[in-house]
Amino acid sequence: MEQTSNGMNQGVRGWLDEIVAFALIALVIVVPIRWFVAQPFIVRGASMEPTFENGEYLIVDQLTYRFSQPERGDVIIMRYPKDPSTFFIKRIIGLPNETVELTGEKVIIRRGEDTEPLTLDDSFIDPSRMRPEHSTYALGADEYFVMGDNRIESSDSRTWGALPAEDIVGRTFVRLFPLTRIALFPGDVFLPQ
Repeated sequence: MEQTSNGMNQGVRGWLDEIVAFALIALVIVVPIRWFVAQPFIVRGASMEPTFENGEYLIVDQLTYRFSQPERGDVIIMRYPKDPSTFFIKRIIGLPNETVELTGEKVIIRRGEDTEPLTLDDSFIDPSRMRPEHSTYALGADEYFVMGDNRIESSDSRTWGALPAEDIVGRTFVRLFPLTRIALFPGDVFLPQ
């Protein structure tokens, strides 16, 4: 009788050891991925409608920008410069050392004296979500100009200024929810560099 009890104890102990080993291996794999490669993000608010709706579940690619620079048109997750504990989703419009000029409903990018100004094609934005504006923003060497696709509802660089490069968390990689809108690199549009 004791032999059976001892055998059961060893079986339970072996099973617990396997569970602990599995949990440790999972932590060693999952934690670095979560902190350095990808992380989840849930869209809150209307600033990117209709491209992204409130409540959508995204996976953010945190690795790409370690090897390459963000590009115009990328949809990013960023820390709000005035409160780094708050995260926003926005689209990159202006790149470092450029001047962004808002003229009516047009966005004009000036990239230096030797190049022609670039007028962005915002045809992917619903005209009812735009408003006429007139302002100019000069960006520094490590600054980006970001805007929401729902221009009348977005708190963005027009309100709080340029986005420091260090506040960019990553770019949208996958939209997982809702299931009817699953997409790889959701919201990406080609905007000339």
